[in-house]
Amino acid sequence: MIEVHGILAVRAQLREGATRARCLYIQKGRRDARVNELISLAREQGIRYQAVEAAWFRRRLKGDELHQGVLLESQAVPLVREDEFFNMLTALTKPVTVLVLDGVTDPRNLGACLRTANAAGVQAVILPKRRSAPINGIVLKTAQGGAESLRIVEVTNLARTLKRLAEAGLWLVGTDEDARIAYMDANLDGDAVIILGSEDKGLRRLTREACDQLVAIPMHGSVESLNVSVATGVILFERVRQLAL
Repeated sequence: MIEVHGILAVRAQLREGATRARCLYIQKGRRDARVNELISLAREQGIRYQAVEAAWFRRRLKGDELHQGVLLESQAVPLVREDEFFNMLTALTKPVTVLVLDGVTDPRNLGACLRTANAAGVQAVILPKRRSAPINGIVLKTAQGGAESLRIVEVTNLARTLKRLAEAGLWLVGTDEDARIAYMDANLDGDAVIILGSEDKGLRRLTREACDQLVAIPMHGSVESLNVSVATGVILFERVRQLAL
């Protein structure tokens, strides 16, 4: 069971993941239009809701999260198994776009990446089982509806999965600050896998070696790199641009 809080995140769950929702909690005294919409959505889906005191939220969330007076208990977002994903791969709409996140362990960064992936039309996001933040309430709140309709694939051996993707005919493009090719000069059309590494160490060696091409995002200021969620947006929307040409 996970807990999703915040107006936008709860609304997304009630719209896209209502079958997993179990109970909606509303802070007493919060009956503005946005909260009333959540209550209506819950009623339509047969999801029970309950009014609770503000102190209930402080105890439940330890006072650390901006909850906006709403919290939804829900079952976890279902993850796609690796073999199941490869069985459906040939049926995906062309050109296929797969995002691989190699070691994004911060849940807010992961949520932001999933939101961006959804906006860019990514058809599947692949995460390594041992080197990724879990899909929890923080991820879903940050994604603000971007995670529910994505195929999120959890794999135990990322290097093996990348090899299978290459054998299936997808072009593997990884990001690396030392790459000689700038992302805007790379060929990002066709069926492609876009691969980004962890917030601090980037791509692991085996992941880097599996790539058909490595690209860099040029830095023109004093910072050495971008946050992984920002880098994800830069690369994915360059691909969107190239596909539109």
